[in-house]
Amino acid sequence: MTRHIALNKDSIHCANCMLGRICMPQKMNLTDIEHLTELIKERIRVAKGEYVFHIGNTSGAIYSIRTGAIKTQVENNCGHTQITGFFLPGEVFGLDSFTAQQHTSDAIALEDSEVCVMYTKDLNIVAQQIPSLQAQFRHLLSGEIIRSHQLLLSLGSLRSDQRVAWFILDMSARFTQLGYSSNEFILRMSREDIGNYLGLTLETVSRLFSRFQKEGLIHIQQRAIRILDHEALQSLIKYK
Repeated sequence: MTRHIALNKDSIHCANCMLGRICMPQKMNLTDIEHLTELIKERIRVAKGEYVFHIGNTSGAIYSIRTGAIKTQVENNCGHTQITGFFLPGEVFGLDSFTAQQHTSDAIALEDSEVCVMYTKDLNIVAQQIPSLQAQFRHLLSGEIIRSHQLLLSLGSLRSDQRVAWFILDMSARFTQLGYSSNEFILRMSREDIGNYLGLTLETVSRLFSRFQKEGLIHIQQRAIRILDHEALQSLIKYK
């Protein structure tokens, strides 16, 4: 079930949101933040497994995750689905449609989630007045390109064990950015989703998690993971 929630003066806004330091430009002053706050007039609550948007939907907004987690995916003419990204609280998604005005992927909630809606027509107006917001857009778009390149590199040149090690370390870095532990976190996605994202089978991902645990690199219980040896994981990626 998807529910749209209109915001009022008593709602939590950018200025008092604990994730504001992540999804907002750090150099914005109080006046600029108030301008940005005026743009976000609603949030969407999305139940686990429900869509925020579908491929081909007309786009008029980008989204920032307040709670929960989202995956994006594409599908070819043969019905094969490829997961293109996982997004955590404070991260922005939907940028693929920023200029095309049409979504080129599906966005699905990995768990019950709440996302802030930023309408592009309003953002374009405010961005002309706030230089730091323009810089943030460039930073976000650059991040998306870098993320895509890293995934292509992983799929094209890394062995299966290196891909899983890279994924664990990438999640660690992103949770650190959110202010959480770099060593212990919950994987919001299933092993099947991880395999799809990395171009591996479910069985391969499960086998490699078990191997890494036996070798003392990680401890994993269901979706809770604890990294025991960062350096060994890094060395594994670098080893050819």
